Amino acid sequence: MKTTETTIHTAKLTNNCPTCYATDGLELTFTQTIKETLFYNKAATETNDSLHCHTCNQTIYPVDWNEDIERVYDYNKKLAVPNNKGYTLKTLAYWIIFVDVLLMAALVYYFFLN
Repeated sequence: MKTTETTIHTAKLTNNCPTCYATDGLELTFTQTIKETLFYNKAATETNDSLHCHTCNQTIYPVDWNEDIERVYDYNKKLAVPNNKGYTLKTLAYWIIFVDVLLMAALVYYFFLN
């Protein structure tokens, strides 16, 4: 089973970095994990988030956030709409279902209508 992470929403922030105090380097990213098998794709229910400063090249953890960053985080979390949480069938799964239906129809015809 292969897992991939897709970016749902990215936002450049103009808040001060708690580490280097730069106002132009913060980037907030929301990602979602997708499990991929031979028959279907399924998106995870939870989203992951990270705040990274490109000026000092550090990840800013929620312990270091101030009230302004938390307010902007809450706003951007509402904008990050995750992918559908259901299963998405692949072509191989549809072919298997189609062949099974044909096989069942042939068996019903052979045993009951013949």
